[in-house]
Amino acid sequence: MRIGIICPYSLTIPGGVQGQVLGLARKLREAGHATRVLGPCDGPPPDSGVTPLGNSLPTAANGSMAPIAPDVPCALRTIRALRDEAFDILHLHEPLAPGPTVTALFMDQTPMVGTFHAAGGSLAYDLLNGPVRRLRRRMAQTFAVSADAAEMAGDALGGHFEVLFNGVEVDRCADAEPWPTDGPTIFFVGRHEPRKGLGVLVEAMNHLPADVRLWIAGDGPETDRLRAVGAGDPRIEWLGRIGEDEKLSRIRGADVCCAPSLRGESFGMVLLEGMACSTPVVASDIPGYSKVARAGENAVLVPPGDGAVLAIGIEKVLCNPDLADRLVANGLERADEFSMRRLADRYRDIYRDVLEAS
Repeated sequence: MRIGIICPYSLTIPGGVQGQVLGLARKLREAGHATRVLGPCDGPPPDSGVTPLGNSLPTAANGSMAPIAPDVPCALRTIRALRDEAFDILHLHEPLAPGPTVTALFMDQTPMVGTFHAAGGSLAYDLLNGPVRRLRRRMAQTFAVSADAAEMAGDALGGHFEVLFNGVEVDRCADAEPWPTDGPTIFFVGRHEPRKGLGVLVEAMNHLPADVRLWIAGDGPETDRLRAVGAGDPRIEWLGRIGEDEKLSRIRGADVCCAPSLRGESFGMVLLEGMACSTPVVASDIPGYSKVARAGENAVLVPPGDGAVLAIGIEKVLCNPDLADRLVANGLERADEFSMRRLADRYRDIYRDVLEAS
């Protein structure tokens, strides 16, 4: 079975959808299926199984900047790649995102399935749902990574969307070498934009003991402002963009993996990565996260937007080894429920069902 997975977002820029696409492809290849990922790349492809479709153009979406490629050259490269690869089945992630997924919907006749990730509103859904609603029949089956994502896609396209949660590469997390630390350490990774709540975490540092350190990975429109807010605090280390291996090592080495997002999260992937890395998780109590983590069982969840309250949650973990150990043990079990291997096996069965019915 020759599988093509199409991602509308630049595969060289860290992101939740990109991580899911690349991880799913790895597991399918490990299972013996010829699998290639097609998507924009702003630099060398991040994996040997990637076909680059050109550079991306950052575009405002869902309170963030989506690195998509809606240009004609990308469309032509997509058409050429689909013709050359002769896939048996295509798996489109975010089918409504302008770029190669929409091109495939309009131009290719290969059997397709689609997975929808976005929640909380999308300009692409508003602008493109008319023409793409008519093409929904091109996807033999459609899925969403959360109930919120399924609701949003259903409102735009109509029809049924089975919820298949994202997967975490449990074995890769467990194999990561813990990054060395000099004391109690918090780790944050994500785009530096308001909805991710990094400002809340920076403010929380004012309420935490002097020996607590904070690693901040990623960048974004709020980076300069937040660096100025935290200027003079030697406990905060700004890492910039880091690779996947370093990210997992940093999570493994940290004492707390913190996700202080305020809104717009359809699924708490970073929470699962923390759990799979045997690191206690402290996160905001928002719908996308509370569906993944059970409060007090495998994560500490706090009301979003309050730095003082976030600090209390973090300090509770740092000062209570029994709590931390319980969160780690329960978190590992929870992460295994969402393993990428399980997800890849499920999609493999779906692909076979679609091909048998086509």
